[in-house]
Amino acid sequence: MHAFVTRSATALALALALAGCGRPAVDSQGADPRVVQARGTLAESEQATIAIFESASPSVVLVISRTAAGPFEEQIGAGTGFIWDEEGHIITNNHVVQAQQIAVRMPGGEDVPATVIGRAPQYDLAVLRLARAPNAPPLPIGTSSDLQVGQAVFAIGNPFGFDRTITSGIVSALGRQLPTQEGREIADVIQTDAAINPGNSGGPLLDSAGRVIGVTTAIYSPSGAYAGLGFAVPIDTVARVAPQLIANGRAPIAGIGILTANQSLTARLGLEGVLVWQVGRGSPAERAGLRSTDPQRGLVGDVIVEANGQPVRRLADLTSALDRAGVGGTVNLTVQRGDQRVDVPVAVEDIGASEASGK
Repeated sequence: MHAFVTRSATALALALALAGCGRPAVDSQGADPRVVQARGTLAESEQATIAIFESASPSVVLVISRTAAGPFEEQIGAGTGFIWDEEGHIITNNHVVQAQQIAVRMPGGEDVPATVIGRAPQYDLAVLRLARAPNAPPLPIGTSSDLQVGQAVFAIGNPFGFDRTITSGIVSALGRQLPTQEGREIADVIQTDAAINPGNSGGPLLDSAGRVIGVTTAIYSPSGAYAGLGFAVPIDTVARVAPQLIANGRAPIAGIGILTANQSLTARLGLEGVLVWQVGRGSPAERAGLRSTDPQRGLVGDVIVEANGQPVRRLADLTSALDRAGVGGTVNLTVQRGDQRVDVPVAVEDIGASEASGK
């Protein structure tokens, strides 16, 4: 009987304490006796993200660039790359490797010297070769031609030097145009809201199957940090350009040998399309009969309004058509020549070959 009363009084005191103080009960050592609840199985989406990261991250590397800034100073930059093949080639952005010395930090923390063996500034792509074969597999490659707005994507990189970080989002838009330092524009760029920050450049953009569908290359942000607008070079472009960089150190630049007028000038003249400003001597454009602009005589040159039946409203439309036609192919241009529209087939050549040879 006494034991029963004692237990009842204790229970009553505990209940009153809880009701009066609003605090959980603690034991004599002051520890919280609340029981930790079991988490249970992770959601399928969480498990999928974890699997993508665990599979892909060993093949994503930190690219470290060093450039002397004075007798006793050096500038150090960081970007991202990923293993392309078993021979030790690394894909990254061209702007990441604008430096005197490049090293690649592997996921295990080891720094391995690397050499830039190929650049394609017109696509902001570069290929590095490691001093030794990597101890991680190349990432699986997907396609970008069948991407759909709204599908899930994942970016792995080294934002602000924090290595192997994964962010997720969706394909926000397709077919974007992205200007490069060479004055050209990369076509069919992927836009994503997956967080991309400085240091992510050159890293893989993955689909939900863990395949590379793009190479993260830029952000749009007034502050220089993540603002929901990231861009990636489509993997179909990378898959075409990378073998050329590995074999030849450069990728052909498809062109027809013309200089075009600034788009603002074209607009001021009330023209729609791409105005031919100058035709190169001996170029495919000259052989095809395209006409230059002569400002001294007040003569407006040909205005390219279509390429292979597709509208040309800006230079990016023309360069995209040339890339699709490829070096050795032909692009069928429709030009506005005075009051007439004229169809002109023009051969596509590698306009960067003479620059590469120093001619």
